[in-house]
Amino acid sequence: MTAPTSASAPTMPFSLGYGTNGFADHPLPIALELLAEQGYDAVALTLGHPHLDPFAEDLDAQLQALRSRLDELGLRVVIETGTRFLLDPRHKHRPALVDEKAEARVAFLRRAVDIAAVLQAECVSFFSGILPEDATPETGWQRLTSRVADIVEYARGRDVLLAVEPEPGMLVETVSDVLRLREELGNPDNLRVTVDIGHCVVVEPAGVRGALLQAGPLLANVQLDDMRPHAHEHLPFGEGTVDLPLALATLAELGYRGVAAVEFPRHSHDAPGLAVRSMEALGTAWGEAGTRAESERWLRESTAAIAADPASLGRIFAMAGRRLGRGPLRPDADPAGVLYGTVSDNARGQLIGWLGEVLSPHELAETLLTLYDGGDSAERRGVLKGLGALATRSPEPPAVVVTAGVRLTAEALRTSESGIVAAAVGPFAAAYLDQHSWRHAVLKLVFMGISLGAVTDLQERADAELARMARDFAAERSAAGRPIPEDVHLILQSSSSYSTTS
Repeated sequence: MTAPTSASAPTMPFSLGYGTNGFADHPLPIALELLAEQGYDAVALTLGHPHLDPFAEDLDAQLQALRSRLDELGLRVVIETGTRFLLDPRHKHRPALVDEKAEARVAFLRRAVDIAAVLQAECVSFFSGILPEDATPETGWQRLTSRVADIVEYARGRDVLLAVEPEPGMLVETVSDVLRLREELGNPDNLRVTVDIGHCVVVEPAGVRGALLQAGPLLANVQLDDMRPHAHEHLPFGEGTVDLPLALATLAELGYRGVAAVEFPRHSHDAPGLAVRSMEALGTAWGEAGTRAESERWLRESTAAIAADPASLGRIFAMAGRRLGRGPLRPDADPAGVLYGTVSDNARGQLIGWLGEVLSPHELAETLLTLYDGGDSAERRGVLKGLGALATRSPEPPAVVVTAGVRLTAEALRTSESGIVAAAVGPFAAAYLDQHSWRHAVLKLVFMGISLGAVTDLQERADAELARMARDFAAERSAAGRPIPEDVHLILQSSSSYSTTS
């Protein structure tokens, strides 16, 4: 049997996979075919119900058939061991390696190593477990190290790679914890790191990029998902705060060549559709990662050129669009480039941010005025983006820079160009525009049909007077028989929140 025709998938230096725990309502052969059809070239196989019982009597025969099918479909495989109730039907993930009695867990991980050897898997990924209430961290750590040492030796004899996954709430919670464990065991070559990028926004001090860089060449397995801070819940891409383009770019920067598998263990009800949407999101993120990399190269080259010849600033600023293109920064959410601007808008803004570090306050203020007054619409958007970059720096911009920025923001808000108006209500306006002018700016966006998603700190600055203005605007539209923009209700909700909290 030949593999089905694969869908178009982004070409990356590592393999994109999908976890079988996200296909719990599909038989394993069907799940594998669906993933191959969508362009995935790897699978993260979670042992246990419903796909592969590691204790089945005919396990050897199942493994031989599975290995053949993986070859036919062109799928790499990693072994995941996070089945919830495989070893204890009443207690999730018990027994764990940190429990007093963990013979069943050790035996299971040994079995996982045997399975990985037959399937020629990239690695076996496992976690420490949650420390039981009756154990101290010191006791749990002693249990963990002795048991992992046993598994490491067992895996070495079968030429199988192991990867410890740090998990929020577990004894081994961060990449630093994995590295400590590895060091205490003598840095065995076959013990490495799994990083779930969603976990990074919850527990990793340096975030996604910091955790991946810390793992570095020891990175043997990656799980891809979205997540929000302070909530260990795997979410579809776009529903959390994970910077997916940054994660993919960092993997490429590290020269990672392993498997990066989508991990949605609670979304089997939507598995086929989510697999499709995830691949689309990964393709978009990969494209954005490439765009960011080109912007960073342009910024490095530009700052070096300006440092050598300050007179080149105007020319370099003007040529950003030709070098980087004028496409939207966020094509998925903002195809017209109004809310978030264009790639070159963002790059120009970053260049302004750099100028804030190397110019005196008076030089910076004069430069901002000169670039804006002499620029076209795109260059003016870049200056406004740069004001936002200056506003979010620490320490705050000097008074002379703020004065210049307020002048330019006010001038931008008098135009009728949607991109310029949207760029003018960003972080700088939120920080320095007076309340009267800020309210009128918000209402102007509504009048122009520009989403209030462009406004920074709407919830924080909305007040009762803005609500009154919005109600008057709505009444005028209603009296004229014209539709009321949906964003009017957003203003009223934000203003209501302001009234009840201030």
